Amino acid sequence: MTSLAILEPFEFAFFQRGILVATAAGALSGLVGVFVVLRSMSYIGHGLSHAVFGGAAVSAVLGVSFFAGAGLWGVLAALLIGRVAARSTVGADAAIGVVTTASFAIGLAIQSRSGAVSGSLDAVLFGNVLGVFRGDVVAMLVVGAAISAFVVAYRRELTFLTFDRDVARTSGVRVDLIDACFMVALAATVVVSVRIIGALLISAMLVIPAGTARMLTDSIGRMMWTAPALGAGFGFVGMYLSWYADVPSGAMITIVAATVFGVAYLATDVNRRRVVARIDDHSAVA
Repeated sequence: MTSLAILEPFEFAFFQRGILVATAAGALSGLVGVFVVLRSMSYIGHGLSHAVFGGAAVSAVLGVSFFAGAGLWGVLAALLIGRVAARSTVGADAAIGVVTTASFAIGLAIQSRSGAVSGSLDAVLFGNVLGVFRGDVVAMLVVGAAISAFVVAYRRELTFLTFDRDVARTSGVRVDLIDACFMVALAATVVVSVRIIGALLISAMLVIPAGTARMLTDSIGRMMWTAPALGAGFGFVGMYLSWYADVPSGAMITIVAATVFGVAYLATDVNRRRVVARIDDHSAVA
C-alpha cells in the first residue's frame, strides 16, 4: 500500500470528523469506564445504550435535535435507574432491565412504523461514519471536556464510594449526589458516542479499555490515564480500518478493542504463570 493510499481516507471531511469523534469517544469512554469496571456497572452501560435508542427514535420522529431528544431521554433513564435501584425491594439489575428494555422496545416500535427514519436509526444502532456531522464534533468536545473535568475533580470521592459507600457516607461524602452526577455523566458519554460506535456496541467501549488497563495495573491513578489512551487508540485504529474493511465503524472499533484485550489477557496470564513458577522454584530450593 502506497503512502497516498494510506492517507486516502483523510482527504474526506466526513472521515476527518468521524475519526476525530471516534478517538475522542474512545478516550472519554475509557475514562468513565474506569469506574464502570471498578463498580461492576457494565450492565448499566449496556442498558443505557439501549435506552438512548428509544430517545433517538422519538427525536427522529418529532424532528428535534438528536442530542436534545436522546440526551434528555438518556439522562432521565439513568436517574430513574438509580432511583429504582436504591429501593431495597428492587435490585439494580431488575431496575436496569425494566427501564432500558422498555425504552429499547419503544425505539424498535417507532422504527418499524416510521420507514422515513429507519435508515438514521440503523446508524444509531450500529454506528456510521457518514452519520457524523460538525455538530457531533462540537458536542463530543464540549461534553467530553465537562465529563473529564468532573471525573478528575471528584476522582477521590468516586474512588471512596466505589469501595465503601457506607464509610464514604459517614465521612461526609454526598454519596447520592455523586452517584446521580456519575449516572448523568455516563448517560452523556453514551449519547455523544452512540452515533459513531452504535447503541449495540457502546457498552464494549465502556468496559474493554478500562478492563484492559485493569489487567495491566493495580493503580487507579494509572488506570485513569491508561484506559483513555487505550480507548483513543481503539477508536482511531478501528475507524481507520473500517474504511478499508467496509464495515460499520462501531463493529471494527469493537473488534480492535477485543483483540487487544485478548492479547493483554494472554500476556498477563503468561506472566502470572511465570511468577508462580518462580515461587515454586524458590520453594523447592528452600
